[in-house]
Parts: sequence; C-alpha cells; structure tokens
Amino acid sequence: MLPLGSFDGRVAVVTGGGSGVGESIARELARLGAAVALIGRRQEQLDAVAADINSAGGSGIGFAADVRNRDRVQEVVDAVTARFGHVDHLVNCAAGNFRVAPEDLTPKGWQAVTGIVLDGTWNCTQIVGKELIQRGGGSILSIGTTMAEHGSATTMHSASAKAAVRTMTKSLAAAWGRYGIRVNVLTPGITDDTAGARVLHATRDDHDEALGTIPVGRLATRGEVAQAASYLLSDYAGYVTGAELVIDGGRSLGKY
Repeated sequence: MLPLGSFDGRVAVVTGGGSGVGESIARELARLGAAVALIGRRQEQLDAVAADINSAGGSGIGFAADVRNRDRVQEVVDAVTARFGHVDHLVNCAAGNFRVAPEDLTPKGWQAVTGIVLDGTWNCTQIVGKELIQRGGGSILSIGTTMAEHGSATTMHSASAKAAVRTMTKSLAAAWGRYGIRVNVLTPGITDDTAGARVLHATRDDHDEALGTIPVGRLATRGEVAQAASYLLSDYAGYVTGAELVIDGGRSLGKY
C-alpha cells in the first residue's frame, strides 16, 4: 500500500470505472490523492462511485462513454482537461467477454469483444497519450489476462485482443519513453466480486474447479489488484515500462 498523498495533484482517467477492478483502482487512486475521472457505460453507476469518492474527501467525476466511440472518448478527455487542467494517468480497464466455442463465434460477437478490448484501449491510449506528450510525461496501465499468454479454448476472442494489447504496450513503451511516458500491463488472475469471475466461473463447480488450479488456494481480491495498479502508475515505479506484472496466485505456473 502506497503512502497517502502519493498521487496528490495528479489526475487519472479510469475506463470501466463504474464496477469491478476499475472501480477499486479508481477508489484507491482517489484515496492516495488523485482526482479521478471514471468512464463507463452507465452514468448512474458512475455517479454513485464518484459520490462515494467525494463523500470520503476525494475528487471523482463520471462520464458515460463507449470506448469504441473515438469521438466520444475525445470529448471526455477534453472535458477532463477543461475541469482539472491536465491528465497524468490512464487505466484501461473496460472489457467484455463471454464463453463460446470458436466455431460458433459470430462476427458480431468477435467485433463486440475486440472492439472494447483492443479498439477501445487504443482509442483511449492514443488520445490520452497525446495529452501526456504535451504535458511532458505520465503513465498508462492496461489490465491484461493470462489467457493472452497461454490461449483459451472458449474465450479466444478476448485472449486474442488482450494479446494485442500486450504488444501495443511494449511498442508504446519503446516509442513514448522519450516523452517521459511509461506504459505497462497488470495481469490479475481470477478476481473475486467481478463480472469476469461471475461470467466465466458462474457455477459452484466452475468456481471450485478454478480454485483448484491456484496454488495459493484463493481468488485475488479487488483491493490487491488496485494496490498493484497504483504502484505501477506511481513514481515508485518510475523505471518500469513495457512490463507486465502478473498477480494470479501462481495459477499461470502450469496448473490450468
């Protein structure tokens, strides 16, 4: 856990900030001093999170947007800079996923998931990246998945898009380091109380089977993911770029 004040004076944009891991990261950044702009699909949900952040003494505001809509993303980033004066950090947490055999995956299903995960990540990253170049630096973090490394039989669309995000991250770290911009990936394992866990491990049997593949014997907590994210975004990770931090309780060691 970073010291209070680690993000004082900073402004962070968090996509997928209305629920799950994105919400927890936004709350942690706000607790550490950042002003946080939440992006998601449901304004009511974003407003509720922002209200909690503000009532706790932080600074939060929600913007309803589909990250696939580049014009809308630009509008939101313009609004954030108009309100706070600048942007320092971006967290790409917006995602979509569902289980399907590859031969049954429709074009619409492919486009829905890759549009959010890959196109949406690029839209936000390039638009915020231009702001960071003008500002003279900052940090960008995308949420990954171990499926991008070892593949997945029933979530091939998401695994493929996340693998592309990994390569995007390394490419941008090489390209934007000279501007003082760090770009990294945080890859959590199965995280409790998230849409991903509920969708991909919906039944008790699914849950128990997944738990049996994790050497430490439990799921990640949203708080643990948020703390790792805050480190990678912070100045404490000032020499870390183009990296992937995996926090999956050892699941990727080979027990799938």
